[in-house]
Amino acid sequence: MKNTKVTLVPLAEDDREQFILDNQWAFKYGAMMEFGERDSHIDGDGEIISRKTIERCIDAPDSEVYRIVADGKRVGGVILKIDKKTHRNELEILFVSPDEHSKGVGFGAWCAVEALHPETVVWETCTPYFEKRNIHFYVNKCGFKIDQFWCEYFHPEHEIPVDDERDPDEGPDEMFRFVKVMK
Repeated sequence: MKNTKVTLVPLAEDDREQFILDNQWAFKYGAMMEFGERDSHIDGDGEIISRKTIERCIDAPDSEVYRIVADGKRVGGVILKIDKKTHRNELEILFVSPDEHSKGVGFGAWCAVEALHPETVVWETCTPYFEKRNIHFYVNKCGFKIDQFWCEYFHPEHEIPVDDERDPDEGPDEMFRFVKVMK
């Protein structure tokens, strides 16, 4: 495994628009590689992850937003949701430019995230079922465990998270939920 040196730099306001576009491209690229250009997972605007969802994550009061930088170049981004009381934190979004895949950038970014928040008791995240690269990354590289799979057969006694602010065309349908217990 490559151990690429990356840094996390707080998102600058003048980089917000490009951050959103880069994020959407990274997710769209993954879907296109899996399904081709005519994909029913792409929303009406042609995106896997909507601008509304990304902006909601960026603007949440408990969020931390970073650019992933390698060799002085912006190569991805991370949005964290930090709970300072429970220390059960969420990785809302992690994306790496498709041009930088398989270079250790994602793993380097994840290591930097863990170093930023050593107080974390549990990390949580999720990814769509078709993102095989992501599933491999979270389980085999970062040490997460699959906790749940949300789909139409999900047992009603389990509660699927509902967020009134989320785009109704996005998740949690057919999503893997991951947890990583730190302490």
